[in-house]
Amino acid sequence: MNSDPLISAAELAAVVDRDDVIVVDCRHQLADSHAGKRAWREGHIPGAVHANLDSDLSDLDKQGEGRHPLPDAADFMRWLASIGWTPETQVVAYDDAGGALAAARLWWMLALVGHGEAQVLNGGLAAWTRVGGKLQSTVRSVVASEPQQRAWSSDQLVDSKSLKIGLADRSMLLIDARAEPRYRGEVEPIDKVAGHVPGALNRPFSANLSHDGLFKNSSQLRVEWLAIIDGRDARDVVHMCGSGVTACHSLLAMERAGIHGSRLYAPSWSGWTSDPDRPVAKGD
Repeated sequence: MNSDPLISAAELAAVVDRDDVIVVDCRHQLADSHAGKRAWREGHIPGAVHANLDSDLSDLDKQGEGRHPLPDAADFMRWLASIGWTPETQVVAYDDAGGALAAARLWWMLALVGHGEAQVLNGGLAAWTRVGGKLQSTVRSVVASEPQQRAWSSDQLVDSKSLKIGLADRSMLLIDARAEPRYRGEVEPIDKVAGHVPGALNRPFSANLSHDGLFKNSSQLRVEWLAIIDGRDARDVVHMCGSGVTACHSLLAMERAGIHGSRLYAPSWSGWTSDPDRPVAKGD
């Protein structure tokens, strides 16, 4: 498994043409699920295939599990096969939001089926173009592979019932990756209910990044995350966001910091509030 879940643009440039590397463009817009694919067709890192957050990395037919429910593992494995993935493949995911839109989600999903050879492009598409990386509009032909039989690693997932128990007995530390105004319930541009899960702490995913859009270095992230978890075992730390996508950014940041084992509440805020009987808090 890669010791660093991130790859620099210069490092990617050195391996982008290798047959055992698949680059995946994960750009996405919440307001237009087709915008990412249009952007990919207009120009992408050479050889990159496209992943649609709504149809490839989620199953929107599932109810009560948030805006971006995890697909069944078998469906995810079939999609991986469609892009030519094999267990020997190195996957590099990127988007245009520092990994927060869907690149980190793909990285995490690959880890969830036991594939450690996956990384996120540090700084995303902007970092690639800053080092002189070219874009292409030509879509390469893909030879599909045989789908592998793998299941989600259930010990990395937390459901609503377990979360409620873990918060009540304080065996879990829940960290919300949404922006502060959404966490406090001052605004809610996407979901039906404003606020946060009672007991959750707030660390916006943007706090993982430097002013240049790159992730902070591992030492700085380690200091910051250790201060937040305050002596807790990483396995007791649970991440959430609006729909289980940007929270993966925080999972990645903790892995980069060398703090391994934190988990995801995949339904996140949109899933929590699907049940009107679940409590909601506002303010800090």
